[in-house]
Amino acid sequence: MEHDPAGSSQILTSPETPSEIVVLSKKAQKRALKMAKLEERKLERRAREKAAKKEKKRIKAERISAGEPLPEDERAAKRAKLNHAKEPFAARVVLDLGFDDKMSDKEITSLCSQLAYVYSANRRSPNPFRSLLFTSLNGRTLARLEKLNNGYKRWAGTEWWTQGYDVLWAQNSESGESSPGDRENFRDAPSDKYLGEDNCDGAKREKLLSTPVSRDQVVYLTADSSEVLEELTEGESYIIGGVCDHNRYKNLCLDKARESGVRTAQLPIGRFLSHLPTRKVLTVNQVFEILVKWVETRDWEQSLYAVIPKRKFQDGVAHEASDRTSIVNTAEEGTA
Repeated sequence: MEHDPAGSSQILTSPETPSEIVVLSKKAQKRALKMAKLEERKLERRAREKAAKKEKKRIKAERISAGEPLPEDERAAKRAKLNHAKEPFAARVVLDLGFDDKMSDKEITSLCSQLAYVYSANRRSPNPFRSLLFTSLNGRTLARLEKLNNGYKRWAGTEWWTQGYDVLWAQNSESGESSPGDRENFRDAPSDKYLGEDNCDGAKREKLLSTPVSRDQVVYLTADSSEVLEELTEGESYIIGGVCDHNRYKNLCLDKARESGVRTAQLPIGRFLSHLPTRKVLTVNQVFEILVKWVETRDWEQSLYAVIPKRKFQDGVAHEASDRTSIVNTAEEGTA
């Protein structure tokens, strides 16, 4: 192999016909060098994987000889702990997804991610809400969830309605009971196992979901409300507005709640965290996580500190105004 004087190309002798000269351009030289490095890294990676596999076998043999549980057993124990009988909180949380036309495609994507966090938080809680209801599932929100391998259809303990939350109190005028035709059920949950088999059998769940809801048992959570939520009560339904709008729409959820004739309330952030910005808007999943934490602790201050991002605080208090970022300006926002 020779180099030309200008250094702009590389001269190689063809292995098939030594008399032939092959000239490589700079681009080809870089490509050949890159391939050589990739091949070298591949060999190194295979050597590491082989060593790791050998070490894993050694550790497994040692644990077996010592009578210690294997990783597979630890994972099984973790699953058993997750599915252990829990003490559900007999209230319903409704995620109002009726704002599809108010959001951009990017915001729809953010909202769907927040819904997944909501389900996960309820599933992990030792005191989960007995019912998670997603209403007004249509449009791009539905399309986005369908695109994600239909994973939401496997969420245990959830219901998905194409109709709005007002169907909760829709009743048959003649019998005074809920009419199946009035409440279109988009999809029932496949299982309630994670809620605890002893505490949430099919009959109890069916009773909860089929019992007509009085309008005064429904509370729409919104930061624009003048009322403050003092506590959560079993038997009531709490609505969280499923919208990620970066605070573009003022009083969006408040106006919708007033049109529906339901009560409204805001979380008591100002009372317990008065040093935070006056406009206290959180993501959908943060609002839900605060509710779940309150059910566990029955303490608003502890629940708020546990969920609100730690970057908002320093030594237990909020950063000074010059250092802090308003909750309104978080990357993804909800409506409570």
